Amino acid sequence: MLRWIDVLTFARYSNPEPARRVELSEAEWARQLPPARFRVLRQKGTEPPYRNAYCRCYEPGLYACAGCGSRLFGSATKYHAISGWPSFTQPRTPSAIKYAFDDSLGMQRMEASCNVCDAHLGHVFPDGPAPSGLRYCINSASLVRIPAG
Repeated sequence: MLRWIDVLTFARYSNPEPARRVELSEAEWARQLPPARFRVLRQKGTEPPYRNAYCRCYEPGLYACAGCGSRLFGSATKYHAISGWPSFTQPRTPSAIKYAFDDSLGMQRMEASCNVCDAHLGHVFPDGPAPSGLRYCINSASLVRIPAG
């Protein structure tokens, strides 16, 4: 189980190596992704709170990266954080997410990106529920839900 100290260590020293890499030019990403997804995944945009696909979705399944299809989160770790965006307590594997310090917008945050294709997902915070204390606040536009079964 990852904890905040693990996230800080990854961001400060080195993220885990992913099992594979997907690397496309920004022009290729722009051709492949719808504009709203391109804005979030490649330009680090944020979708409006509460008006997104998975904020209130709690059906069993997996959540994959909308860019490359890598499985990022399981529905068992999704919870209602009242943040306006889908929230998770843990990634599927320690190497699923890449972490980076984000000082944009006058705030200090920890960016969460897909470790396979570098797509911006959202941010992770140390104010989640026990036992990990993590809250992955993720844009629905960066995810594709894969139903259980």
